[in-house]
Amino acid sequence: MAALRRDGTGNPMSAVLRQAPNILSGLRLVAAPVAAWLILNAYDMAALMVFVFAGLSDAADGYLAKRFGLASRFGAILDPAADKLLMLASFLSLAAVGAVPVWLTALVIGRDLAIVAGVALARLLSIPLEVRPLYVGKASTVIQVVYIALVLLLLTLHEPPPMAEKIGEVSVTVLAVWSFLAYALVWLKAALAPQGDGAV
Repeated sequence: MAALRRDGTGNPMSAVLRQAPNILSGLRLVAAPVAAWLILNAYDMAALMVFVFAGLSDAADGYLAKRFGLASRFGAILDPAADKLLMLASFLSLAAVGAVPVWLTALVIGRDLAIVAGVALARLLSIPLEVRPLYVGKASTVIQVVYIALVLLLLTLHEPPPMAEKIGEVSVTVLAVWSFLAYALVWLKAALAPQGDGAV
């Protein structure tokens, strides 16, 4: 039996349980290429199930990390990386089969690349930019997840694009642009005020 440990709250924890959030994030990394392959090969129901599993695992690892104090530096990197890979694989594969607009996929990916480039440039120029997510960025990610799930559901049901999907496209677009501008403003404030409190 695995040796028991105690977390910061004094509750007994096994070594395996302490790694549960990272294991779930790792499964999400694996789910990304699997979901893309299923989409590209028209296994729409299976792709939807994998995507839903990935979404539930994201909620579960976040709950476990906060509820039992299992957050770690490795998990802080692995969790968002798994999320981004899942969305990247989903958007690219759905765009490849014509289920989502290519321009929308380019917008979502371009926004993420621009943010990464901004952080890298800040490091290169020694700009005091504190890296942390903004609420609008989190909202943008949530809307993207809901949109992808809706598209996969419609593919599974073989339904024509309803008004809900169009609303989803508009919502994804608005929040992607809004969040990009918000992050750009934070970057500019940090660049113009070396002692400022930047956050990305």
